[in-house]
Amino acid sequence: MKYVLVTGGVVSGLGKGVTASSIGLILKACGLRVTSIKIDPYLNTDAGTMSPFEHGEVFVLDDGGEVDLDLGNYERFLDIKLTRDNNITTGKIYQSVIEKERRGDYLGQTVQVVPHITDAIQEWIERVAAISVDGKEGPADVCVIELGGTIGDIESMPFMEALGQFSYRVGDGNFCLIHVSLVPVLTVVGEQKTKPTQHSVRGLRSLGLTPNILACRSTLELDGNVKEKLSRFCHVPIDNIITLYDVSNIWHVPLLLQDQKAHEAILKVLNLNGNGREPDLEEWTSRARLSDMLREPVRIAMVGKYTGLSDSYLSVLKALLHAAVACHRKLCVDWVPASDLENATAEENPDGYQSAWRLLKGADAILVPGGFGDRGVEGKILAAKYARENRVPYLGICLGMQIAVIEFARSVLGLLHANSTEFDPKTQNPCVIFMPEGSKTHMGGTMRLGSRRTYFQGSSSKSAKLYGNRSFIDERHRHRYEVNPDMVPQLEDAGLAVTGKDESGSRMEIVELPNHPYFVGVQFHPEFKSRPGKPSALFLGLVAAASGQLDLLLKKGAATKPPCRMSNGSSTAKVYAYENSAKLANGSLDGIYRNGNGLHV
Repeated sequence: MKYVLVTGGVVSGLGKGVTASSIGLILKACGLRVTSIKIDPYLNTDAGTMSPFEHGEVFVLDDGGEVDLDLGNYERFLDIKLTRDNNITTGKIYQSVIEKERRGDYLGQTVQVVPHITDAIQEWIERVAAISVDGKEGPADVCVIELGGTIGDIESMPFMEALGQFSYRVGDGNFCLIHVSLVPVLTVVGEQKTKPTQHSVRGLRSLGLTPNILACRSTLELDGNVKEKLSRFCHVPIDNIITLYDVSNIWHVPLLLQDQKAHEAILKVLNLNGNGREPDLEEWTSRARLSDMLREPVRIAMVGKYTGLSDSYLSVLKALLHAAVACHRKLCVDWVPASDLENATAEENPDGYQSAWRLLKGADAILVPGGFGDRGVEGKILAAKYARENRVPYLGICLGMQIAVIEFARSVLGLLHANSTEFDPKTQNPCVIFMPEGSKTHMGGTMRLGSRRTYFQGSSSKSAKLYGNRSFIDERHRHRYEVNPDMVPQLEDAGLAVTGKDESGSRMEIVELPNHPYFVGVQFHPEFKSRPGKPSALFLGLVAAASGQLDLLLKKGAATKPPCRMSNGSSTAKVYAYENSAKLANGSLDGIYRNGNGLHV
């Protein structure tokens, strides 16, 4: 097994996750099998109990693991299925060591950070790196490890010590360290400054690790003399200094690595020169160019609770982008704070109220994502009501489905006090209830999590057609509450179609309004399995409905095929080559914007 470690220096937010994903992708394009591990130095055992404002979205894996959002990047870039153990945290390591100590596994030894914690980290890495994540037998060729945080953080010290020991133990030719650092440009003099990177590398070397490759973040490509200076003071060959400068969209990052021969440098360090071919990124390049060329917009109103931090809905945004590019549309997301739609805001903040409604009414489609807590719920209900009554395409995910059911019960069934017991435990009409298998005393890992099967109730629904008329699908879940099974007959009699149920036949998974252009609510999270070359069927349906292409898409019967071509005649045949290709490269479509601080996914 070969290992590539990606560390970060100077400041956080440089894009280590993007860099690690791009490295994995380019190595995969060279014909190697790749797996990934993310190390997070926080004490939480997983990301499940962390606020989206604190750490961005919680990404859910097939096995129910609630993990760091960077694992979502790895899955999308590499088209793999990771496990909860691919996310290592300080909490997990200490918990495993303490459990061993309580069992007496250490035979009376004094349990210490060195060697017991550091050994546990190394053993975890080796064990998880051997797990197949691409559906093939046997371990991967290369494991890309990303160490969260910044060099010098006190939380990272045990991991730095463990990785220093690990690099020595696996030996030269099996370990490559890539250090991502910032080379800022002072606006006063316009000069690229190398001192922050010099200090960062010095700190790295003092911890027992020497970088083989420098990946320098900067607004512009590094000057030749700047590279020479970095090479001299950081003891890194000049050919191993890569510039990751700002580009129009994130698909260009692997292309930057390819253009600067980063794969050759990595393969040389890992003694794999004869094992890898030149990276095949033709389709990737075509898609990157296509995404730059899109001009015709599609406006999606995102009605949520955490609209102040886009990372809170990272997978939703990526799924929308995948679908928008497949429909040859430029995605424009209008962030609508759900609470601003409520009547109370009309009195307290009239300008915010009017602005929120103006965005909602100007959108081509409305999306209400998942969430927890009662803040903004009434605003989400109003958004669902507007979409239903005005025949605006609507997609509700998890809580977005539940509030659509609540709104339908209030407006159509006349149950004015219908609600979820999450928000009103004493409601007279509980449309949404706490799941019987859930825990009311412990939050972490007690929800209905991971991949679960949904069976379609017939093949005539839009969702069934979008999924290719399959009898069932497997999608990832994360919820504690569900639509009240006792109300299903009443809802169906009033015209709300339950088009998907779980294996028991009692739990609602998909609801639709048959006579609406596109009104779909799902209990699962389809965004977690969306890929650039294979956009989520339901997101593709939403964007297609918003851009007048849904009927054509449903007639084609293939959810992941773009329903149309661009009409401006400006693209080349190569740009469209991906449309009919059976094997598509995978990546992200988000732009990289300039704020002087680095990549933003």
